[in-house]
Amino acid sequence: MNKKVQIISDGSCDLSLEAAKELDVLLVPFYVSFDSETYLREGVDIDVREFYQKMVSHPDTFPKTSMPSVDDYYQVFEPLAKEDIPAICICITTKFSGSMQSAMTAREMILEQYPDARITVIDSTINTVLQGLYVQEACHLRDLCWDYDRMVERLLAIRESGRIFFTIGSIDYLKHGGRIGKLAGLAGSALKLKPLITLQSGEIQSSGICRNREKSMQKVIELFVAYLDERSIKPGEYSFAIGYGYDYEEACHFRDMLADVVRERLGIENPPICQIGATIGVHTGPYPIGVGLIRRADAEEK
Repeated sequence: MNKKVQIISDGSCDLSLEAAKELDVLLVPFYVSFDSETYLREGVDIDVREFYQKMVSHPDTFPKTSMPSVDDYYQVFEPLAKEDIPAICICITTKFSGSMQSAMTAREMILEQYPDARITVIDSTINTVLQGLYVQEACHLRDLCWDYDRMVERLLAIRESGRIFFTIGSIDYLKHGGRIGKLAGLAGSALKLKPLITLQSGEIQSSGICRNREKSMQKVIELFVAYLDERSIKPGEYSFAIGYGYDYEEACHFRDMLADVVRERLGIENPPICQIGATIGVHTGPYPIGVGLIRRADAEEK
């Protein structure tokens, strides 16, 4: 009997430690710093709520993140190689971070010592709660006892279906983090406009602007519905989640706004609300809100 595949992800997937344990996912955390000197492991040395509270309490502070090191990945890979346990490691889009390169270097080091080790490193081309959905799809295939190579092939195939549609409180953090160049055409933050952003194939792009928060959330829903129409998506074919930063009450309100369309178009009664972590939060600020969806890995098997 084949050994069970171990699913690994960097911390950008924004799964809580509890969720990762329940799913049997090994997490390799990112690091976050508020002073450019002290770096804390997200989810280990500092939790997400504390991260956002610091941002809200100190709005002139712009935190930074640092990717997992080669050794961080090596320490996760080596015990699996010793036990001959096959692994699939899912990393944040390479357009945002060098996390995957750290994982690939660690993999090469492992293969020098354990030539028969089976470690596949995947560029998810996505991030945050959508990456979390992607990791859960990998776990689902594992639990269905799919063959290793078939799992990898299917996971690579569904990546292109992943989309994030979201809005943020202001563009100040995008400017500070150097991401504003990816969103050519956005007006200055002095106008207090609310940008609409889409993540597709690892790239962020501007999807318009709105004059207030409520309208921007409604526009996110319109972008989401347009994608459902574009793909002729039917109930049961896609996984879906709502992502938010600091304001959980607003996320609940947003879920109410989405409830009917998610139920009718995706067949999901209670869509999950997931907190966006520090890896993306340093660029969006404390008030990102939006949706992520990706094709279910076994959708064509039904």
